[in-house]
Parts: sequence; structure tokens; C-alpha cells
Amino acid sequence: MALIKVTDLAYGRLRTPDLDAAEEFLTQFGMARVERTKNALYMRGTDAAHHLHVTEKGDPGFVGLAYYAASEDDLKRVAKAPGASGVEDIDEPGGGQRVRLKEPNGYQIEVVYGIKPLPAIRVELQPLNSGPEPLKRAGELMRLPKGPSRVKRIGHGVMASPKVVETVQWFRETLGFICSDDVYEGSKDNIIGSFNRCDRGETYVDHHVFFCIRNERAGLNHLSFEVQDVDDVFMGHQHLEALGTYEHMWGIGRHLLGSQVYDYWADPWGRVHEHWADSDRLNAKNGSNLLPVEKALVSQWGGPPPEKFIQRVCP
Repeated sequence: MALIKVTDLAYGRLRTPDLDAAEEFLTQFGMARVERTKNALYMRGTDAAHHLHVTEKGDPGFVGLAYYAASEDDLKRVAKAPGASGVEDIDEPGGGQRVRLKEPNGYQIEVVYGIKPLPAIRVELQPLNSGPEPLKRAGELMRLPKGPSRVKRIGHGVMASPKVVETVQWFRETLGFICSDDVYEGSKDNIIGSFNRCDRGETYVDHHVFFCIRNERAGLNHLSFEVQDVDDVFMGHQHLEALGTYEHMWGIGRHLLGSQVYDYWADPWGRVHEHWADSDRLNAKNGSNLLPVEKALVSQWGGPPPEKFIQRVCP
């Protein structure tokens, strides 16, 4: 029985010595600054969430992940978990309350509630003509804007850990995640990766909000952000490629598990950020799967993941 059931991922929290360079990367990646203090940078997408990315000033590092509580009562409930901070007022832009916990690898997990939303940023999108519906844009020319992808929201966080099973069990028992796909190597009890989604009953959610993959080191593999549509993935790729400043990690392709059309880029400190569009949406009735690694961590189209991506762990 889970302690609570969080509703979604709120933001990722990183640390960096140069907030100017961090803001430049995240702007070119497709986010917008909400606020910047002397010690931290807060970036948003086009959806109403106040921010979806926090960068604190300091030595480069992965601080942790934050998730939304369904209610203030759930916040009080999770505050009783072993090692929890108790309910705190958030002294940061957007306000609200939080409880801070440590997951099994020692990273900070925030459960937040009451952060003030902002008005969504309107984005004009043209309809797509397709085989079944060839006249959705009849008489209208397709003209895409130039520039960065337009990030909508944060979708999932991926952590590496030498103790995948223990880590995933903690997230399921503490935050109410349910398994979408467990991935094994060799024998079926040798779990080397686990895709987990929020449990919101009959409400459909992203295929995964948290993925954990085995590595001898613990840390961040990547943070993942939904953009407006598949065109936006390609537009952002072209924009970042033309800059010639940032390291391209993998893509463009379409995953098998989750089905997202993906593209991955690293910030100046090697922390990987993903653009994606068109994920599978599941609810509690969809159950879970157990798959061998050779059939799981592949793309439906696009190249295989390079070693630099698979082995990327930022502590």
C-alpha cells in the first residue's frame, strides 16, 4: 500500500557554477525564464506550471526531483515517512509547501503542493493533413516558425542506480508509482531497468514519469520535456544543431517503450535534456509488462542508443 499517490512530476533541480550559461542553454532548448535570484534560476514551459526546471548556483550536480501531491492532506501524510523533513513553506518563486525526502541513492525528492500557476503561453499550431484526414489544412500553407522547440511541460526524470529494485520499490511505496514496464537481462528476476507511471486511477497519464536504469554509479541520466508536436522536435534539433554549441546525445527516433519521438542534448556540464512528442498514455487498468532488455530498450525507428548516452550519469 502506497503512502500517497503523487499526480505528476513538477520539476528537476540541478546545480551549476554559471547561471548565465545555464539560462542560455535552457532558453535555446525552448524554456522561458520565470525568475532569477542571486542563487537560483527558474525556467518554465508554455503550460501553466510556474516552473519546471530549477538551477541552483554551486558546484555542478544533480540535486533531485520534485512531484506534485494531490492534496494538502497527502503532504502531511508523506511528512510522516522515515527521514522526511516535515511540511515546509517553499521560500522560492511560486511559493507553496513541500516535504523533502531522500530516496535510496541519497538524492532529494520534494513533494510539493500549492505552487502558484501562471497563465499558459499561447502557441499557434497548424493542423496536419494525413491519410485518413487529407483536408484538415485545406487551402492553408504549412509554414513553421524558426527557432527553438517550444517546451510545454516536464514529462519524466531518469536516474541511474546500482540498486534499481530497491530504488523503484521506494518510489512505488512512498509516491504511489505503478509499473509500466520492468526490463530484465538474462533471468527474469535480474531487473536492470524499470519504467513507472503515476497512479491516477482511470485518468490517463504518461507511460512513465520515472525510469531507473542500472549503473555502478548513481545519478541523473536525463530530464525529459514534452514539446508542442513532432514538428517541434525537429525544429528544435535543427536550431540546436545550427548553434554548434551543445553536444547532441541521441536522436531523432521513436522509442518502443513509451513511444515518444525523441531528441537528446546535453547542457554545458553534460546533463542530458530530452525533447519529445507523442507519448503513450495509460491508466491503472493497463497493467504492466516484463520484457527482456534486447526487446525493450530499442527504437521503432531511429538509431540505437550510443554508449555515451547509456552510460551518462551525472551525480
